[in-house]
Amino acid sequence: MPAVQANFDANLPANEQADQFDILISTEILAESVNLHRANVIVNYDTPWNATRLMQRIGRVNRIGATAPRIYIYNFYPTAKVDDDIELKKKAIMKLQAFHTALGEDSQIYSETEEVDNFGLFERAPEDEERDERLQLLMELRRFRQQHPDQFRRIQKLPLRARVGRADAKRAGSTVTFIRSNRRDGFYRVAADGKLEEITILEAAKEFRAPDPKEKAIPLHAKHHDHVNTALSKFKELAVAAALNDQTVQHQPSPNERKALEYLDSFLGLPSLGEDEKRLVQAAKVALRRARFQNLQREINKLQKSVKSVQVAAAIQADKLIAILREYPLLDQDEQPLTTVNPKLLDTPPDIILSESFDHPPKP
Repeated sequence: MPAVQANFDANLPANEQADQFDILISTEILAESVNLHRANVIVNYDTPWNATRLMQRIGRVNRIGATAPRIYIYNFYPTAKVDDDIELKKKAIMKLQAFHTALGEDSQIYSETEEVDNFGLFERAPEDEERDERLQLLMELRRFRQQHPDQFRRIQKLPLRARVGRADAKRAGSTVTFIRSNRRDGFYRVAADGKLEEITILEAAKEFRAPDPKEKAIPLHAKHHDHVNTALSKFKELAVAAALNDQTVQHQPSPNERKALEYLDSFLGLPSLGEDEKRLVQAAKVALRRARFQNLQREINKLQKSVKSVQVAAAIQADKLIAILREYPLLDQDEQPLTTVNPKLLDTPPDIILSESFDHPPKP
C-alpha cells in the first residue's frame, strides 16, 4: 500500500511521491478509501451491475486535487449476444443516469448518450432501488410534455396569479400557493384556521394534483385572497432575511432548511472528515440559519435526496458535499450583524405563480 500511495496519491507531499509505476491493476479492494488521483485513466474490465461500485472506483481518481485536466474511463461489456439476454449495458446506463440527475455530475461515464444533469433520460420507471419521488415527478412532467405538447404549451402561457377553486371536503377552507422571485421559490399551505406552513415541492405537487383530469372548478372560498397575501408576506419576510448577507437574526427554519441542517450534522461525526472540512460544514450551518445563499440549501437537499435512491457510500457523499460547500464563501462570513437592508440586495418583486383553494362541494 505505501508504494501505491507514493505513486498515485496526489495529496502526498512532493518529497514523498514516487514515479516508479504508471499502471496499477487491482481487484475491487482499491475501489474505496484510497486516493489514486495522480492517475487519470480507468479501465473497468468488468462492468458492475451496481452503479454505486462503479462510482466508487471512479471516485478514487476523479477527486478534488486531481493533477490531470481530464479523466478517461474505458469499460468492457459482454458480447452483443450475451447483452441481448442480460441487458447489462442498458441497465447500467439507466442506473448511472440516476447519479447524473441526483448528484449533478458533469461528465458522461458509460457513453455520450447519457444526459448530464438532466432528468429526462428514463423512458420507463427505474428499478426499486432508484425510486426517488422528486425524480419520479420530473419524469412524469417530461412524459406529459411529450404526450400532450399542446396542453403543455397552453399551461406555459397561463398568466401569473392563476387561481382555481376545487371541491374537497377534507381540505375545505385551505389554500395552497406557489410564489417565486429571482432569489427563491416558495410553496405555502394555509389551513382553514389561518395557520401558515411552508411545504416542499413534493408536498405541493400532491396538493395541486387532480385525480380526475375532468375535475370542474368551483368558486374560490371567501378567505382565498387573505391566505395568498399571508403567504406573500411570509415570502417577502424571508426574502429580506436572505438579502442580509451577514444578518444574525435567527428565523424559523423552513422544512427544506431543517432537512439541510440535519444532513450537515450527520457529517460532523465522520472520522474521515478533516478539521478544515468540519469548519466548512459548520460555516454552512451558520449560512443556512442566516438565510444566506438560497441555492446552497437546494444543492444540499438535492444531494441528500439523491443518495436515498442510489445508496451512495458516506465517503462519496462527503466528497460531493465538500465540493458543493467550496463553491460558496462560507468561511468569509462576518459575525457583525447588519442593522439595515441595502435596497439593491432585495429581490425583484415576487410573482404569485399559482394558487388553489379547497372548499366543500357545492350543493346540487
